[in-house]
Amino acid sequence: MQRALRRVVKRKGAMIGLGLITAFILLAVFAPMVAPYDPIGTSWALVRKPPSMAHWFGTDDLGRDVLSRVIYGGRASLLAGAISVGIALSIGVPVGMLSGYRGGFIDALISRITDAMLACPFLILAIALAAFLGPSLGNAMIAIGISATPIFVRLTRGEVMNVKIEEYIDAARSVGDSNLRIALVHILPNIMPALLVQATLSVAAAIIAEASLSFLGLGQQPPYPSWGSMLNAAQRFLTNAPWMAIWPGLTIFLVVLSLNLLGDGLRDALDPQNDR
Repeated sequence: MQRALRRVVKRKGAMIGLGLITAFILLAVFAPMVAPYDPIGTSWALVRKPPSMAHWFGTDDLGRDVLSRVIYGGRASLLAGAISVGIALSIGVPVGMLSGYRGGFIDALISRITDAMLACPFLILAIALAAFLGPSLGNAMIAIGISATPIFVRLTRGEVMNVKIEEYIDAARSVGDSNLRIALVHILPNIMPALLVQATLSVAAAIIAEASLSFLGLGQQPPYPSWGSMLNAAQRFLTNAPWMAIWPGLTIFLVVLSLNLLGDGLRDALDPQNDR
């Protein structure tokens, strides 16, 4: 772990990504102290005002401060990304370990269900589930988490099948370790690097999915802000008030780019064959 940490620190892209993600998380956590205005407070005298010293990012179609809404919108978007991936991990990892370790009929059944879910594009499946559950941020998190689960099932299964044939697994069986102990103590720690990298990249995909669902009205509901719902409101004013779309769109771009940079850095640093 110390060698991996040193390798991560040496990668400028990963450190830039980590710094940006940390900054966005801090802004979201301390939003009440950082945001200059009430994110849902309207003012008809400030409708679609361009960026100024009073309102750095301008105001929207209801006179709300765009900077404050971007900061508070980070709470919904980042929380959706983290919780959605948490749901996918909590379901996908145990199911994938069961499939890869036991094999046989259980593996075949789980693999066919996973293949069926992967046959449907991730975002289309998330939209269908969110529409079925109803429009809300919580339901959007569940829909995104379920849609991302097959990715972790497939990854975990493959990693378990590679690890379970190692000699130290045979040694654990020879000393009488139970299947549960072998799975939790010997297999799971050795597949964690791959899961950690995939989780980092999946958070980026989940943030985009949450923004898409909010844009379609299936995520965070008005008047509470999220980056996707802000883009939905801005689409009618792209000519007269482009700043309404520029800032939430730029924020989504930076967050997703940062997570991908961090994920790539972690992938290189946690690769046991990479000794640089």
